[in-house]
Amino acid sequence: MTARAKNKGGAGVDFQIEGKAATRAIVIHVDRRDRGAPPGSGRAAVARLEEAVGLALAIDLEIAGQIVAPVAAPKPATLLGSGKVEEIAARVKETETELVVVNAQLSPIQQRNLEKAWGSKVLDRTGLILEIFGRRASTREGALQVELAHLEYQKSRLVRSWTHLERQRGGFGFLGGPGESQLEADRRLIQERISRIEDQLESVKKTRALHRRGRARVPYPVVALVGYTNAGKSTLFNRLSGAQVLARDLLFATLDPTMRVIELPHGRKIILSDTVGFISDLPTSLIAAFRATLEEVLSADVILHVRDIAHDDSEAQAGDVDRVLEELGIDELRRSRIIEVWNKLDLLPPTERAGREVQALRKPGCVLVSAVTGEGLDPLLELIEGRLGAEDTVYEILLPPQDGQGQAWLHDRGEVLSRRNCRDGRVLMKVRLTADKAGQAQSRFGTAMKLLGQREVAAE
Repeated sequence: MTARAKNKGGAGVDFQIEGKAATRAIVIHVDRRDRGAPPGSGRAAVARLEEAVGLALAIDLEIAGQIVAPVAAPKPATLLGSGKVEEIAARVKETETELVVVNAQLSPIQQRNLEKAWGSKVLDRTGLILEIFGRRASTREGALQVELAHLEYQKSRLVRSWTHLERQRGGFGFLGGPGESQLEADRRLIQERISRIEDQLESVKKTRALHRRGRARVPYPVVALVGYTNAGKSTLFNRLSGAQVLARDLLFATLDPTMRVIELPHGRKIILSDTVGFISDLPTSLIAAFRATLEEVLSADVILHVRDIAHDDSEAQAGDVDRVLEELGIDELRRSRIIEVWNKLDLLPPTERAGREVQALRKPGCVLVSAVTGEGLDPLLELIEGRLGAEDTVYEILLPPQDGQGQAWLHDRGEVLSRRNCRDGRVLMKVRLTADKAGQAQSRFGTAMKLLGQREVAAE
């Protein structure tokens, strides 16, 4: 069940559990009711348990039991009360369970004590999410980010999972005292690997910055999809772009960012970006590890917040996404670019659907869609075009007849609204430009450009 990898120093690392259909697991949701409970703990315990089961199924575990464990006062040694620990121990023995998934953040000591009490492997929420990320990462960047988060997590748990740590290596003859302990050596080796990965990720980050600058020169605006995991982002991405991104009823089906160029109804091209799903109680270390991936969101011209409107916990999930965006550093300007996409309209019963339609009409920047059936996508595309065009300006540009490159430049970088040949052979073009492209056009065409007012824009 546990894979041990050898690093260059020869030390074994319990890197991840390979979930198999034969691995039986009990899933426990710890229902914290104290003041120190993490954000989102007020959500329905049953819904949180269902989500934890979904996470477990994402690594092919066989669910042998599901338990909600209320905790009024968390115990430093085990988190759970002694009675609940004994009850679960009996359940583990009865079902011959190999793994207990605890839907909470456990300290290394708590994890070790629970493993002793239950006689089985214990995986907390962070470890479970890391297992999923390890399976989903397909690009070099994604794999590096997953390994970094794994090593940071594992480093604090060496004392728990390694059995050979009390051995000491002999010191050099000229050094007094005992040599370097195996624990110290293993921690040092892991830290060295962490440093190497951080250097590699910094290089990847610079490359992504270069790619963003390259896209700015293309230039197409970026529209990024964000949302709670399993909200239907990848299905919507596939529907809009015609791509074949993995879209399954699994939590974290998408990990690595995917981008496609698509054309909106009025001819404007955009870069559509699909991102990793957000989730409640995501550890800060994971947010930091995946910041490079989510930088596409912060630099996007429009953000589509995709919500599973048919889910009982839709409102709470939206709150979790907002919290992650805040931790990423999104500001009020970028918040004004968010469009709420209420997805899975096809799953709503008629009465609830009618109510949601009224809610959406009353909420600016909100549209109801079904990524599966395609319903509501036309209004969504119109809303995207409206947001992208809100800060655009329209110019008349008079070009000499021989300036074919200038005409091509305007077609590539703007939206040409009209083109007219003058009697003297010159070409008069009416073009809509974004603020940054208007500056570039001003440098290229100078006094040949004339800014049009609203009435002139409307007139042909």
